[in-house]
Amino acid sequence: MTLYAIYDPKPGKPALPAAVPEKFSWFAALLPPVFLVVHGLWLELVGFVLAVAALVFATSVIGEDAAFPLYVLGAVWLGFAAPGLRRHALAWRGWTHRGERVALSADMAQLEAIR
Repeated sequence: MTLYAIYDPKPGKPALPAAVPEKFSWFAALLPPVFLVVHGLWLELVGFVLAVAALVFATSVIGEDAAFPLYVLGAVWLGFAAPGLRRHALAWRGWTHRGERVALSADMAQLEAIR
């Protein structure tokens, strides 16, 4: 069972409620840029690209042996931060936080939110 944060769309917008799981995101940790694009986190994508570019340029100073673990650390951090980033993006786009639901899947949480 997972805790899901439920967000309702803007009034007048025909969309289902969004269910954001409150757990580590393997998708965000393994494929950070793809995760950011899929969820429309464009500013975070720019920050990620800039951080990776800075890490590439800093490789000559810190060494290749330190650059890869730092990238992995950043990817793992993104996996933990993914639910918060998604919640913040939904709130910024005008979605309203309705509450939390405990469910087996995001679809079940959406169904419970519709009732």
